[in-house]
Amino acid sequence: MEPALVLGSHTVGLGMTRALGVMGVPVVAMYYDEADHGYVSKYVQERIRSPHPERNEDDFIEFLVGYATRFEGSFLIPASDATLAAVSRHKELLERHYIVGCPEWEITKLFVDKKHTYALADRYGIPAPKTTVPRSVEDVERYANEVQYPCLVKPCQGHQYFEVFHRKMVMANSFDQMLHAYREATDAKFEVVLQEFIPGDSSHGVNYNSYSWGGKALVEFTAAKIRNAPRDTGSPCVAQSQFVSEVLEPGRRILQAMDFHGYACTEFKRDARDGVYKLMEVNGRHNLSSLLAVSCGINFPWIHYEHLVHGKLPEALRQQTGLYWIDLVRDLSASPGYLFKERYPVRRYLKPYLDPHVFAILDSTDPKPFRKRCSSLLKSVFKH
Repeated sequence: MEPALVLGSHTVGLGMTRALGVMGVPVVAMYYDEADHGYVSKYVQERIRSPHPERNEDDFIEFLVGYATRFEGSFLIPASDATLAAVSRHKELLERHYIVGCPEWEITKLFVDKKHTYALADRYGIPAPKTTVPRSVEDVERYANEVQYPCLVKPCQGHQYFEVFHRKMVMANSFDQMLHAYREATDAKFEVVLQEFIPGDSSHGVNYNSYSWGGKALVEFTAAKIRNAPRDTGSPCVAQSQFVSEVLEPGRRILQAMDFHGYACTEFKRDARDGVYKLMEVNGRHNLSSLLAVSCGINFPWIHYEHLVHGKLPEALRQQTGLYWIDLVRDLSASPGYLFKERYPVRRYLKPYLDPHVFAILDSTDPKPFRKRCSSLLKSVFKH
């Protein structure tokens, strides 16, 4: 089998590594953060430290081209937003040496930059939160006259913003908070959108996972978010396999509008006011909870590999429902907010652990990544 070069080794990269490794694919982990945990998995045949794809993009691309002498014809697959952006921008060059598992930049920029995503949703009539792109403080002040709080101040390019502020967005409960978040972002040279907050707790979120080709979704899988970390503005730390038919049609439409091909995780949230699922974002790389679909019989990384490497178009698969996915460390860190602030019933909190589940990192058959994750966290705590 041709090797798979997994670019990035955090939780997304680990999930992809396990999903490919269990199918017998030789995995080469190319990681740029020493604190990552995926590169110590038993499924990794070789680990290689790379330049940072965002801080040193030219060096990163030169690094990949340099390794083409050893890995010519291998499957090159981004496992983070930073590697996705860099590889997509240089796809034409990299395709001379590798089978590249991501779209071209003209497509990628439509979901990496959220202002394009929401503009497309508006054009094609896909329900989404009311969104505006402020160009000045005066625009923020005008928006304040029509907004209902809380509202969100979201970066157009979230992965770069997270790298600086260590959060996905800001929930503003007043004009002062909104203006402060806007100025803080723009001072750091980030473009933002101002967006209405869709009411509803974490469990109103749904992921529409799909593998598309030729304008058609060939394989689909839906999962409900159960808990997020942080609670209101974070990514899921617990999810459950559920069939949510309402997101299939809008999920297909936004990807068709982008002319998207390959794997995507499209996020929705059910609006508590009208029950309509609103588009939150599109992720054009394998997602955080990829092992949930794998455990339910739909191995998206393998589907991606089989199609691009061996030319085998996938057929629709029936998903198993009711299985939970748990990111243990993040769920425990979020537990005080749920148990004390939200007065979450203990039985409800424990249910994912008592019912059939798969952990994001913890795995008795592949223990090193969880040990590495705990070790990195402890080092981070003592460092600060």
